[in-house]
Amino acid sequence: MGSAEKFSPENFVDYVKVFVKGGDGGDGAVSFLREKFRPKGGPDGGDGGKGGDVIFVASSSKKTLLDFKYKKHLIAQNGERGRNKKQKGKDGEDLVVYVPIGTIIKDSETEEILCDLDEEGKSFVVARGGRGGRGNYHFVSPTNQAPRIAEKGQKGEERWVILELKLISDVGIVGLPNAGKSTLLSALTRAKPRIADYPFTTLTPNLGVLEIDDSRRICIADIPGLIEGAHKGAGLGLKFLRHIERTKFLVFLVDLSDKITPPDRAFEILMNELKNYSQELIKKDFIVVGNKIDLVDENEVERWQKFFTDRGFKFIPISALKKINIETLIDALWNILDFQKKAKEKIQT
Repeated sequence: MGSAEKFSPENFVDYVKVFVKGGDGGDGAVSFLREKFRPKGGPDGGDGGKGGDVIFVASSSKKTLLDFKYKKHLIAQNGERGRNKKQKGKDGEDLVVYVPIGTIIKDSETEEILCDLDEEGKSFVVARGGRGGRGNYHFVSPTNQAPRIAEKGQKGEERWVILELKLISDVGIVGLPNAGKSTLLSALTRAKPRIADYPFTTLTPNLGVLEIDDSRRICIADIPGLIEGAHKGAGLGLKFLRHIERTKFLVFLVDLSDKITPPDRAFEILMNELKNYSQELIKKDFIVVGNKIDLVDENEVERWQKFFTDRGFKFIPISALKKINIETLIDALWNILDFQKKAKEKIQT
């Protein structure tokens, strides 16, 4: 499970239910020392080995939960039985499972969050192996010099858990289908998402990294198109709304050339869908970006600029396709992130 993966509509999986079980502890041994000159050497049964743990580890080499689409039972190795001459059985090997950074582990019955693997290398023991049983030499007493009993090994922990992936990015781009999210992502970063002029071109979240210079980088996520009713499961929205929760702020991308769903209506739909999914989402900082200025006249751009700024929203008109005003947008993205970072540092001090 260590090979690198890439996003594609066929292999992007972000929600699975799996069974995990720690290895059983080995049984303690019942044994008596038998040597040539010590015919009654006494009990020497060794302890059983501990069962292996099931450990999840966050890794940047993993991009989806595809590994668990077909492999739903993850079971660690059992510990070995104890041996004679007080030799302990071999411990079972831990089962180390690599998952994408941003994977949340939940108990399937209670929905309790057990761990949030939100950093590279962060790990969590989701099912502990059982303790090995004690061999019969532990049970010697003044009244029982030759015990013929030993402990059974403990069973390993077992449970069903839910793995839920929430992508971690600095900026999330949200918009209706065909607003130009994928085109904007490719204009800002080196990402090469699928781009075409039909709804739901983007079938998976796309990630890209904007490299401003050697010390400034921004991770950007293009979230598949939301439509009205997305929070109820319409379109692709409900499946991918969870990925917006991780972002530090949002870009509401509206199509200035759309006559059927004009920018004010598009913005209203997007805001309502986020609010209905989670009240926390609408508390995030955001800017409104008006796309496709190459398809409308200057007066139309100015009208929408005034509309959004009059309502207190930062508005940047661009053409993602022609890369017009992209540098202005990049400066705005960095300034917002820098402001958030400094505000957080001020609170912490």
